[in-house]
Amino acid sequence: MKKLVVVLLVALMAVAVVGCRAEKAVIDINGSDTMVNIGAALAENFMKTNKNIEIVVSGGGSGTGIAALINGATNIAQSSRAMKQSEKDQASAKGLLNEIIVAWDGLAVTVHPSNPVRELTLAQIAKIYRGEITNWQEVGGNDANIVLLSRDTTSGTYIFFKEFVVQENGKLKSAEFSPAAMMMPSTEAIVQESARNVNAIGYVGLGYLKTEIKALGVKVNDDSAASSPSVATVLDKTYSLARPLYFYTVGELKGAIKTYVDYVLSDNGQKVVRELDFVPIR
Repeated sequence: MKKLVVVLLVALMAVAVVGCRAEKAVIDINGSDTMVNIGAALAENFMKTNKNIEIVVSGGGSGTGIAALINGATNIAQSSRAMKQSEKDQASAKGLLNEIIVAWDGLAVTVHPSNPVRELTLAQIAKIYRGEITNWQEVGGNDANIVLLSRDTTSGTYIFFKEFVVQENGKLKSAEFSPAAMMMPSTEAIVQESARNVNAIGYVGLGYLKTEIKALGVKVNDDSAASSPSVATVLDKTYSLARPLYFYTVGELKGAIKTYVDYVLSDNGQKVVRELDFVPIR
């Protein structure tokens, strides 16, 4: 009889364990490659004290994450650009669309450390990426062809850079990247190529700056002082290439997703943002 009781107790405990596992909430987060590292760090820190919630973070680009959200394939889209109106319309058709700024980021224009060029105006950067300036000598550098590195077209960083820099903040709406630009599959790929190629120029988020590449100072115009990308210069608005980073969700914020969003916006979450060299919202 005692043996039977023990067997029953073990079976009941096994059922209880399986039941607990089944109740574990899973949040899928997909999108911006700029945000994938910060997303992973936030998720890891959050799960330390929220054992009943599992968070899975993946990249692929802002456009990929937004498409997944619209199609119901992810819970949160991470995006380094604002949704287009057409995307908002599609998402809103599925339920309440929530747009949440979770951090800010400075976009650094980068070159190989051996490149003698130290600063460029926004107009010079625009002309370089439109293919109107093709040799480093034209902007005070070596006599060498400029190798253009860009994110691919699914990237929110690509869209921000195109609209703000290449198209000069909407002044040249028909302007496009030079056909010579190499479209890179990730921000990390730009970092690696910039570190290898002495004639390359690229653009990356603050969190991707490393000693292997050099960030250029950026001047708003010929008469202004150059400002270097940093958390401090984004916060005090002296660095012009800055943009918000977003979470997008569809439906009322509640349950595990609300708990996680509240954490990201809290002092503890924003501390993680700062530790990864992104700019907190306050």
